[in-house]
Amino acid sequence: MVVMKMKFPFQKRVKLAQGLWLLSWGATVAGALTFSLGCILKTELRRRAEVMDNSDIHIVPNTLMIVGVASLGINYFASKICQDALDAGRFPRWKTFLKPYFAISSFFTVLMLLAVIMSYVMKGSLESSLKVGLRNGLRFYKDTDTPGRCFQKQNIDRLQMEFQCCGNSDFKDWFEVQWISNRYLDFSSKEVKDRVKSNVDGRYLVDGVPFSCCNPSSPRPCIQYQITNNSAHYNYEYQTEELNIYLRGCREALLNYYMGLMNTIGGGVLSVFLLQGSVLVSLRFLQTSMEAVAGNENTEIETEGYLLEKGVKETIKEYTDPVLKFLLLKNQVEEDSSDPAPADVPATT
Repeated sequence: MVVMKMKFPFQKRVKLAQGLWLLSWGATVAGALTFSLGCILKTELRRRAEVMDNSDIHIVPNTLMIVGVASLGINYFASKICQDALDAGRFPRWKTFLKPYFAISSFFTVLMLLAVIMSYVMKGSLESSLKVGLRNGLRFYKDTDTPGRCFQKQNIDRLQMEFQCCGNSDFKDWFEVQWISNRYLDFSSKEVKDRVKSNVDGRYLVDGVPFSCCNPSSPRPCIQYQITNNSAHYNYEYQTEELNIYLRGCREALLNYYMGLMNTIGGGVLSVFLLQGSVLVSLRFLQTSMEAVAGNENTEIETEGYLLEKGVKETIKEYTDPVLKFLLLKNQVEEDSSDPAPADVPATT
């Protein structure tokens, strides 16, 4: 069953070819934009690599860069096909090329849609990555003399000041790690000795936070030590006072930032996907309407164009059957080659 059959007089074919030529170059620019968006997202993710535990989230920018580059090639050839569309002598040379072209183009167009979907559903993976990465970042904050961790303190401080956040989930996460290096502790002091001995792991834990957690917009000078001790500060109640440190955790801040960025990029790429789909549909109508003109001296005849010559299921089967047969044959050859050669049968007397 033919899907979406339409009649195309000569003037309509001319307008279709001209409009498609402009559309294909617009899609080429959109492909370059998609590649640029993938590079931007990749750069932003790499900037915070020290507070991310895995690189699964990089599949989104990587996919965007791949489909962006593929879109450049797809739409460049679409523009060349449009130039030859109204020349009955030149258009037939594209006939053998168009079937694999549509298969490759459809694959990358679907891949573009998958990239859009992934940009919305990767929230869970991103959150778990940030949770573990920030937890390790807080643990290694004090290791300014350890190779490979020398800049961890600087990175965490800049992160907290830039995103106006404190800790992993909140500022209390700093209470559970020793963030002050031993080189700056006076172990002859009774207070230091008592704090170290009171901890099973021998860590120096305080109910305080680094300076980068301080909120500069607070009217009160920053209280970053003994935050939970009401008697340590004048006119201060920990339970009711609006603390002058950032209360939002850095995981929440980074998650909101990256999801906002990915959702914005996803909306832009969705528009590119619709544009790319329009190019493929229009090119398919142009191809099928020009097939009746090939070899005909009267190029101004009215022809019919369609989207699919057969039904959707039959078309998918037509494209996938050769691939499945190739994979099945290849698997069979590998199995035959791995079987041991049969032993010689001894001759009977």
